[in-house]
Amino acid sequence: MTDLQAACLEPIKLCHLLKERFPSLRIDTLQRAADVICALIEKQTTNQKRLANGLPGTSTAEAKRKRLTRCFQDEQVDVCWLPFLISLLPKGKLVLTMDRTNWEHGETPLNLLVLGVVLESFTLPLVWVALPHGGCSDSATRERLVARLLKRLPAKRWKALVADREFFGQEWFTFLRKRGIRRVIRIRADTVVDELRTEVWFETVQAGQLQCLFEKGRVYGSLMQVVATRDADGDLVVLATDVSIWETWRVYRLRWSVECTFSSMKTRGFDLERSAMTFADRLERLFGLVTLAWVCCLRVGVWRHALKPIAVKAHGRRAVSVVSYGWEYLAQAIRWEGTLAETYFGLLKSPFPAPGAAKTRVVRY
Repeated sequence: MTDLQAACLEPIKLCHLLKERFPSLRIDTLQRAADVICALIEKQTTNQKRLANGLPGTSTAEAKRKRLTRCFQDEQVDVCWLPFLISLLPKGKLVLTMDRTNWEHGETPLNLLVLGVVLESFTLPLVWVALPHGGCSDSATRERLVARLLKRLPAKRWKALVADREFFGQEWFTFLRKRGIRRVIRIRADTVVDELRTEVWFETVQAGQLQCLFEKGRVYGSLMQVVATRDADGDLVVLATDVSIWETWRVYRLRWSVECTFSSMKTRGFDLERSAMTFADRLERLFGLVTLAWVCCLRVGVWRHALKPIAVKAHGRRAVSVVSYGWEYLAQAIRWEGTLAETYFGLLKSPFPAPGAAKTRVVRY
């Protein structure tokens, strides 16, 4: 970073930035959260023993582990997630995605339902809930999650909600329609639309072709357009949608962005599966801290990519992801150059560039 580039940013300590956003919270609470976020970035693990060693100070390892535990038990930090993340969103309409991420600790299933916004080929998580069981969520849980987000991000900002085949049902579809949320949701091949299964309606569609019903059909009680194609493996992909046919496929391809986020939070990034937390509230708190650490890396990566673009390999993909690119700079700065780290954190005072400023490239079904 040159002096000119650094001069464009306003350095700030992470705890002070959080204090600006949440003036009612105690500074020691925010400092503890900021220390954990920095340790997550530096150590890239949620293993509590290793993570505690990344906390600053000269106290004993046992004292640091207790400090880490207090952070995960502190209900005050729960108010930090959504307002802080909303402040980073660009203006205009946004595509949102819903999906689950799950793993196991021993024989205990850990299952998080996440709703977020597509940003820079990733999905930035905004709200989430730990499910008390393995497997799919029910309609009531999804509705509560959407309702939480609508309090801070009104439906007029939602371009569409994208979801996969497990997110279906008449109550769910009706809930979204009544709240003015446009849907792009993949449905199963055996779903009945106007008395016929979709696999019968679209039995002749070929890979690379796009077909739709001549008129809107009734899908789980909602009148929607139904379009279909086949993927490269020959599997039928059927979407129930409220947006135009051609826009539907462009929007649905963005669903893969949430898988990219989960991957970069787990084994390819912050090693989320290494956590031994099984209590729902603490797991949600951990995911919130990981999300803040992750978005710090993404924000720095987007900024650095604009200054020095990531190299593109012969196969046409970037050498590293934008998140990894930002992590390389931010982790180095946190460990060795505190003043530079504060400069990077200054980026979090401004939102991400608007969609379209950089072309999104997400092409999987």
